[in-house]
Amino acid sequence: MNSLSSFVLGAASSNNASGYSGIILIILMVALMYFFMIRPQQKQRKEHQEMMNELHPGDEVVTIGRMHGKIDSINKADRTVTLDCEGIYLTFDMVAIARVIKRADAPASEAPQDNKAVASSAAASADSAASEPASAASASDEQKDSEEK
Repeated sequence: MNSLSSFVLGAASSNNASGYSGIILIILMVALMYFFMIRPQQKQRKEHQEMMNELHPGDEVVTIGRMHGKIDSINKADRTVTLDCEGIYLTFDMVAIARVIKRADAPASEAPQDNKAVASSAAASADSAASEPASAASASDEQKDSEEK
């Protein structure tokens, strides 16, 4: 009987050790699940909420249904947005906005880049215009040479 009780007590003490390792394993799995699943989702939700708070009329957006449009008006009380999709006005919930393509104030910051593109295209056209008279001059020189002969 003594050996039986010592065997049972020994088994019970080894279960306590494995019980602690089981609890530690479960806690570790919950922590990993939090850092790999829950925390990134909360961060993404917070970024989306900040984007919703920064929406202004004139912003170009894409909805979760992949519809592109320009914000015409925002109703913060009802949390709705009216989009202008090439002359068709559609009303969506604010949560239906997936991303902002271009901010309404972005054209002012992009204007210098557009001016550079215009300036470079003007320079290219000036170069081609400069080369055209040279080719026209060479053509007229060829005509004079043929007339002389």
